[in-house]
Amino acid sequence: MKQLTRTFYILSLVFIISSCSSFSPYKVPVLQGNIIEDEDVDKLAIGQTQDQVQFILGTAVIKDPFHESRWDYINSVQIGDEVVTEKRLTVFFDENGLVKNWITVNSSEED
Repeated sequence: MKQLTRTFYILSLVFIISSCSSFSPYKVPVLQGNIIEDEDVDKLAIGQTQDQVQFILGTAVIKDPFHESRWDYINSVQIGDEVVTEKRLTVFFDENGLVKNWITVNSSEED
């Protein structure tokens, strides 16, 4: 009887320890940068002023003083250490401060 009780406790302990190892803490999604919607990108047009671009997209995340003719908008969603999605939009301006062109890059874990 003593051996049966001891075996029961050992098996219970093994079960509890192994089931706890499958638990992981909840990781909050972290959203960073500008929200870049496709309909906002569709509003961009060649020849728009920097003020018009800022009105449509908001303030750029990166306005490099060494590259004043380039604004970078970045949006990322990260859960824990894993980046789930990342979207980048780079707007280029000519010497008069008008939109010359833009590039969008999307990446996600499903790709």
